[in-house]
Amino acid sequence: MSSEKAEIAVTGLAVMGRNLARNLARNGFRVAVHNRSQGRTDALIEEFGHEGDFTAAADLPALVEALETPRKIIIMVKAGEPTDAVIDELVPLLDKGDIVIDAGNAHFLDTRRREQALSEKGLNFVGSGVSGGEEGALNGPSIMPGGSKEAYDSLGPILTKISAHVNGEPCCVHVGPDGAGHFVKMLHNGIEYADMQLIAEAYDLLRHVLDLSPAELAGVFREWNTGDLESFLIEITADVLSQVDPTHGGPFVDVVLDQAEQKGTGRWTVQSALDLGIPVSGMAEAVFARSLSGDVVRREAAAGVLPGPSSSSEKADIDRDAFIEDVRHALYSSKLVAYAQGFDAIRAASEQYDWNVDLGAMATIWRGGCIIRARFLDRIKEAYDRNPQLPSLLVDEYFKDAIANGQDAWRRVVATAATAGVPAPGFSAALSYYDGLRAERLPAALIQGLRDLFGAHTYKRVDAEGTFHLEWSGDRSETKS
Repeated sequence: MSSEKAEIAVTGLAVMGRNLARNLARNGFRVAVHNRSQGRTDALIEEFGHEGDFTAAADLPALVEALETPRKIIIMVKAGEPTDAVIDELVPLLDKGDIVIDAGNAHFLDTRRREQALSEKGLNFVGSGVSGGEEGALNGPSIMPGGSKEAYDSLGPILTKISAHVNGEPCCVHVGPDGAGHFVKMLHNGIEYADMQLIAEAYDLLRHVLDLSPAELAGVFREWNTGDLESFLIEITADVLSQVDPTHGGPFVDVVLDQAEQKGTGRWTVQSALDLGIPVSGMAEAVFARSLSGDVVRREAAAGVLPGPSSSSEKADIDRDAFIEDVRHALYSSKLVAYAQGFDAIRAASEQYDWNVDLGAMATIWRGGCIIRARFLDRIKEAYDRNPQLPSLLVDEYFKDAIANGQDAWRRVVATAATAGVPAPGFSAALSYYDGLRAERLPAALIQGLRDLFGAHTYKRVDAEGTFHLEWSGDRSETKS
C-alpha cells in the first residue's frame, strides 16, 4: 500500500477486472481498486497485494480521491445499465480532462452515446475492447481503445505496456474516435464465432465421415497447428479433443451437452453488419448454429423423425488421408472468407462514422493476446501494407492464390457434407459467398424484375443511366423514373 496517488483505477473486480488490475500492478503502475461488494476488494489485496502497489477504496468518492490527475478510471462491470449506473455515479466526482474507460464488451452505439455525453462535460470517455479472456487480462491482452486522441496520448503508454507483445510490438493501438474501439472488438468476437463454428464443422465431418475418435482428431488438429492454420483456437481444439472425462473416463467432448451458449456480441455483429449493408454470412451462420443447438424442442421433435440420406450414400468409400487434407483446405479457405468479411465490416463502419481505422494495424494487434490470434494475421497486415484501399482481402495475391490452391478440396468437402447429411453451414456459406463475389453476373437481375412487377420498385439497366419501370399491367412499355 502506497501513500502516493494512484496512476490508474479499476472498479469492478470480477475475474477480468481483478486480473486487469493485477496486470497493471505487475507492470509497475500504482493501482486504486474498488468493488461494490467490499469482499472482492479485500480478497484482491489479501491474495495479490504483494504483486504491486495497490490502494483499496471503499467507495467511488474514495477511488476518485486516490487518483492523480488527470484521473484514469477503468470500469469493468456488466454491459448496459450497470455500466451507465457507474458512469452516472462517477461523473459528478470528476474534473475536466479526467478519463473514464469502459473495458467491457459494450455495444459500440452505447459507447458513442456515452462519449458524446461526457465530452459535453469536458470529460474523456474511452471505449476499449480487451480480448484474451482472464489469462490475457492478467498476462497481456489485445487492447482496442477508441476515444479522443487527447485521451489516448495520456492513456496509451499504460495500455501498450500491459498489452501482449509480438516481436516487440504491442498489441494495442488507438483504433479511432468514439465507438471505434468497441466496434472493432465486436467484429473480433464475430470472427471468433465464425472461426469456432468452422473448427466444429471440421471436427464433425472428420468424425462422422471417417469415424475418427476424439483422440485421433486431436492429433489431426495438432498437425494442422504446425502449418498455415496455426492459431490459438486450433491449439486449444486439440487440447479439448484429447481431454478425458475426469468422472467416467472416455472422451470429454462426448459428455458435454451439445447446446452452445452466447453472450450477444455475435448477434450484435450480424445486426450491425446488416445495418451497414455488409454480408457477414459466416458469422451469421455461426450465430444461427448456436441458436439451433439450443432449440431443444424442435431438435427433439425432429431427431429420428426427419429422414436423412440413405445408408448407402451416408458412408462413401473415402480415402482417409485425402479427406483430412480436403477438410484442412476447406477450413483454411472458409476462415479466410470469415476474416475478409470482418475486415469489410470494419472498413464500412469506419467510412460510415468517419473513424479512419487502419485495417492493417487491426491485424497487427490481433496477433497476440486475443482469442483469434493466428499465423495468417501477418499476411493480412502485409496485404493492407501493399494496398491500404484493398476492396477485399480475397483479391490480394496471397489470399487469391491460397483459395485457388484449396477451392477444389473445399467444394468436395461441402458436397460430401451434403451427401452424408452432416450440417456444414459455415463451410457452405463461405463457399457461396466466394462464388457470389467472383460471379460476373448474379440472379439479382431477376429479383429486381420481380420487385418492379409486384411493387413498382423500379430497376436499372446495363445499357443506360437512370432508373426504369415497366408498365406490367398495361402495355408493358418502359418509362424512365
